[in-house]
Amino acid sequence: MTDHFEVHDRDGAARLGELRLGAGTTTPALVADADADPGHPDEAAVLRDAGSLWTEHREVPAGDDDVLTLLPHRAFPSGTREEVIDSFAPDYPEIDGPSAAVVTSDAPDAGGAAEAPVDAYVLSDAQGVVGHASAFVDAVIRTRGTVPPDTAVYLAGVATPRNVAALVYAGVDLVDATAARVAGSRGRYLTTDDERFLEDLDELPCACPACRGPRAEFDRRDCERHNVNALAAELRRVRRRIREGRLRDYLEGQSRHEQWVTATMRELDQEYAYLERRTPVVRENEVTAATDDTLRRVEIQRFAERVTGRYRCRFDQPLVLVPCSASKPYSESQSHAQFHDAIQYRGHTVSMTSPIGVVPQELELTYPAQHYDTVVTGEWTETEKTFVADVLRAYLDRTDYPRVIAHVPPEGYRDICERVAAEVDVPFEFTVEDHPTTTESIGNLMRTLDGEEKYRKRERQHNTIRAIADYQFGDGAGDALFEEFTTTSRYPKLQVRDDDGEQLATMVPNYGVLSFTLAGARRWGDGDAPTKRVEIDDFVPSGSVLAPGVVDADDDVRVGDEVIVEGPSAFAVGRAQMFGREMRDSTRGVAVKVRHSEEI
Repeated sequence: MTDHFEVHDRDGAARLGELRLGAGTTTPALVADADADPGHPDEAAVLRDAGSLWTEHREVPAGDDDVLTLLPHRAFPSGTREEVIDSFAPDYPEIDGPSAAVVTSDAPDAGGAAEAPVDAYVLSDAQGVVGHASAFVDAVIRTRGTVPPDTAVYLAGVATPRNVAALVYAGVDLVDATAARVAGSRGRYLTTDDERFLEDLDELPCACPACRGPRAEFDRRDCERHNVNALAAELRRVRRRIREGRLRDYLEGQSRHEQWVTATMRELDQEYAYLERRTPVVRENEVTAATDDTLRRVEIQRFAERVTGRYRCRFDQPLVLVPCSASKPYSESQSHAQFHDAIQYRGHTVSMTSPIGVVPQELELTYPAQHYDTVVTGEWTETEKTFVADVLRAYLDRTDYPRVIAHVPPEGYRDICERVAAEVDVPFEFTVEDHPTTTESIGNLMRTLDGEEKYRKRERQHNTIRAIADYQFGDGAGDALFEEFTTTSRYPKLQVRDDDGEQLATMVPNYGVLSFTLAGARRWGDGDAPTKRVEIDDFVPSGSVLAPGVVDADDDVRVGDEVIVEGPSAFAVGRAQMFGREMRDSTRGVAVKVRHSEEI
């Protein structure tokens, strides 16, 4: 439980929050001793250590509203056995003011620390785990999974300009400049992508205030100042990236020249459940696909899983595989306009792309299908080919097409199709000569579809709504929710209505999902489709539901999910702003943005 820390925004496990001490501090932040003069304007002088219990007995501190008091503690190094930590675990008294508990990642709940009335947790073994990617990831995941989700996590003595983005990406909220200062005092000059000894630098690769003088006059004291400047500037970049929802893009770029960052990112990618529950299901920001590491992103893996595990094709026509386009959505590109003119609703169009995999035409707006950009060279890596082939194979195993028309270029696309064709029962036909948009290739595509019956506009619109429902809510949701309905308005802003004309849902073109009305939410809640529910206390929400008002929430709720909100006095529908456990266990923050509500 916390009164002094609140999370305002999330980008996976990274969080943008506020430490409410004095004028307030935006996190992730640099923090420093409250009783010393801060060495940099970005350092928040908010820490006061009540002392170690190893050396002497400590009185319970009085507390201070402007200071984060570290409660009397016993710190343990990394690798200490859990029974030893339990034996010497201190008490965590409640004080009159914000406080932090010092814990060890091997046993973060020792002595009941997870239930302590504190606002932050300090990992005493931070220096023993940072530097070893797997140990660091295990430590953060174990700690964040144990302590309340609305408390801050502080790693002391480890942050540098090179690693702080990865620390925050993993879920760290507070750091300090100790490591940067120590490095400077030893003549080690730090940047976001390098570390050099001063004697090896002919000129300074920085223009911060500490580096503006002559190189000959730059000493170790200046090096300390520079290192802190570089760390503070990097934290500002990290906060901006979180606001934009693009910290992962930044980290992938940084991983090209920092092996520990690469290892940490890949270790976190193996912890899919930890990142997935914290990663929004819809966003408007762009995903930049520049390396094979992009294929392991939660957004990419989740899309592939839902397309191959939830989506169901409802068209009887052949599958037409086409290459992706630089323009998004695909249907607005020149090449896809040519494909459409040739296909003329006689085939079901599915786009092949790295890093997404395969994108059925009904889901071309659904995040991240219209929200990514990739490096286009005409060459595919083996990792890309394997990933897209695996997705295509799984997709075909779930569908029942009479045949596959592969209207794809002869480069990586065709190689993928040929691999899959050799492993599935459905026959493949290839129609491209040289390039998909040549006159000869387009003619081949048209002739290959001769005799196929066209599907109608109503079928296309209905199948789109049902496909989005499958993807968004779960396998079978499209048929369970929308057995009988009509559509009004125009694509991509289709409105779904029942037979009496009452609106049930609207298609949201920004990220290709459905947004329910109250009538639609009731149908969803009363039907057989998988639901996501939030139970609230006895009040009628208006605008938003705050976390203290949440009684319970389904574990599978994710940020951005459509949710039903129910309480003794109210029924509502809205979009989740926290994941399920975070809603249940938090004491601050917006849990749900409510779209419609009514008193019952």
